[in-house]
Amino acid sequence: MTDITTPVDLGGIIVGVDTHKDNHVAVAIDPLGRRVAQRTVSTDRAGLVNLLEWSQQLNATRTWGVEGTGSYGVGLTRLLQRSGEPVHEVSRPNRRLRRERGKSDPIDAEAAARSVLAHHGVTPPKADNNPSESLRQLRATRRSAVKARTQAANLLQALLVTAPDDLRANLRGATLIATINTCSRLRPADRPSPREACKLSLRSTARRWQHLNAEIADLTAAIASITATAAPQLLDLFGVGPDVAATLLITVGGNPERMRTERSFAALCGVSPIPASSGKTHRHRLNRGGDRQANAAIHIVALSRLRSDTRTRAYAARRTEDGLSKRDIMRCLKRYIARELYTTIRAATPLDQT
Repeated sequence: MTDITTPVDLGGIIVGVDTHKDNHVAVAIDPLGRRVAQRTVSTDRAGLVNLLEWSQQLNATRTWGVEGTGSYGVGLTRLLQRSGEPVHEVSRPNRRLRRERGKSDPIDAEAAARSVLAHHGVTPPKADNNPSESLRQLRATRRSAVKARTQAANLLQALLVTAPDDLRANLRGATLIATINTCSRLRPADRPSPREACKLSLRSTARRWQHLNAEIADLTAAIASITATAAPQLLDLFGVGPDVAATLLITVGGNPERMRTERSFAALCGVSPIPASSGKTHRHRLNRGGDRQANAAIHIVALSRLRSDTRTRAYAARRTEDGLSKRDIMRCLKRYIARELYTTIRAATPLDQT
């Protein structure tokens, strides 16, 4: 633990923290931007408490700017919030500033403090006690399991290509589920032969797929339960299922400051119109920014409605007659869906409390 302190009596300080896995570096500045103190602590409980006590010894009111409040800085953020300290999440310094000022942990910590002082690039820290945090963890785990299940299925098909003829003959034309059930019941002998090794590989891969499939089902049920409790109104909308609802709740829960207006929510989801006019052509294009997961969720809703919703199909036909392309129709449709989703999400009580 290192400590560099300038004993200056201030009426208020701003503490910027550059967070890492093993240690945090904090720099305190006064309201005029002058560096007051610097400290490096470990990221265990004792180190975080020491950092808080160090800031309290400066005999000043404190405001904190912390990088990565949802990752490496989550432990510090929880401690500060429980202690009644005002905390802001600070974005990383842009590359231009890093080129001009250099790159080191104290420099980044001071930049975080100056961001709070200028109120530039700061947002409220992400809450870890609302449904969006639970959904984020469950969806991340489910997404990993789905990828692993797909890999297992692909591996099983690849193993069957070179499997003995009699094994392949029994599985020719079978569905994936039937193939997995058959392979999971194989009984390889202990003899070290290629045939027995192939049977063991097929059985192991099939059972891995079954285990992952059961895991995905459990995670899906948990996600559905949380979304049904947190925002049942969202699930009542046409085309919105538990996975889409969970994605939107995660996006909103992680960006509460972007829920103030319907326009900011549309920009957050990447469905706000971008001007693309030139000369006599006046049009807008798709927005390729924003949260791509939320954009994908709205895209799924749009596709579902275009396929099954009578009102949406009539709207698409009418805009086609007006001369709009499919991309322009999709852009307009996603914008309307975002407006409907925003109204519904804002009506959900748990999200109003974020």
